[in-house]
Amino acid sequence: MKLALQALLWILAIFFSYKIYDSINGPINFNKTKNERYAIVINKLKLIRKAQIAHKDVNGIYSNNFDSLVKFIDNGIFTLIEKRDSSFMEYDRTYRIDMLREIVVVDTLGFVPVKDSLFKNSNVYKDFANVPVDGIQSKFDINADIIDKNGYRVPVFEVKVAKDVILFDQNKDLLKTENETVSVDGVNGPAIILGSLTDVSTNGNWPTIFDAAQ
Repeated sequence: MKLALQALLWILAIFFSYKIYDSINGPINFNKTKNERYAIVINKLKLIRKAQIAHKDVNGIYSNNFDSLVKFIDNGIFTLIEKRDSSFMEYDRTYRIDMLREIVVVDTLGFVPVKDSLFKNSNVYKDFANVPVDGIQSKFDINADIIDKNGYRVPVFEVKVAKDVILFDQNKDLLKTENETVSVDGVNGPAIILGSLTDVSTNGNWPTIFDAAQ
């Protein structure tokens, strides 16, 4: 009986020691994994943003799917232009004074493939759709639209992925708390989001610390 009681006490001591250790180190390990994975995902979203801005510059709108975005990078062309101010003073017979006539001359200097300009010697863009987290086979959600802003029709886009996808194998209680984040130092809400379908923005909802790290 005495030996059995001692064994039980040792088991309980080990169990409670583990629970204390886990309660301390669990959040630390969670945050370490979270920040590492967020950084990888955000860096990829920055590349997608670069491609989307180029798509809008050339086509006037953003791409609403990754297939067309990749095709644009493969085949798109940037037109290189130079703007020259050729304004001059001219006598105005109505006002009887010299007045400035503003003229801007636009010269076409040449053409450059989008791929060479943005992703020279790299095919990283061909994998844009996939979320870069080991152990999952999930894709980013991408959408584009044209919205009305103060009477102007403006192109917008949004790319996002849920935190539940990025942190699929982490502690569910800590993940629930992370999904409810509202902080200037955190990624607010249940997803990492680039752009917006309601506002004119190409920014992400992550804090500047991730930009500083890059």
